[in-house]
Amino acid sequence: MKVFILKKRKDFVEAAKEFKVVVNGVVLQAALSLSPICDDICFVGYTATKKLGKAHVRNRTKRRLRAAAALVMPKAGMKGVKYVMIGRHNTTSLNFAYLTRKLLEAVTEINKQICEKEGKDVALADD
Repeated sequence: MKVFILKKRKDFVEAAKEFKVVVNGVVLQAALSLSPICDDICFVGYTATKKLGKAHVRNRTKRRLRAAAALVMPKAGMKGVKYVMIGRHNTTSLNFAYLTRKLLEAVTEINKQICEKEGKDVALADD
């Protein structure tokens, strides 16, 4: 599956309104995309607020989220869903394997929520 990057504010705001899962190291928000080009694509955006610290801390947080998403999202992401990852205070200090595992748990949980709302089978979401 292809992963596209979210860049527009409206996409981030849209994802914040729908589904949310909080795990150690990352907050994951998601929304179904209304775009007609969502055949084999999921969308991912990354955010780190100023509460985390100075620019170098926020940049490192987003780099780690991007790297974890590159491993997790092609396998676990659902087609036509916009995901937004928000870094937390401990994202930079967590073991990378642990962060990746937690992100996979969050994506799996949010996919279950989406499937329950849409009335789809969860097994079909992981195709």
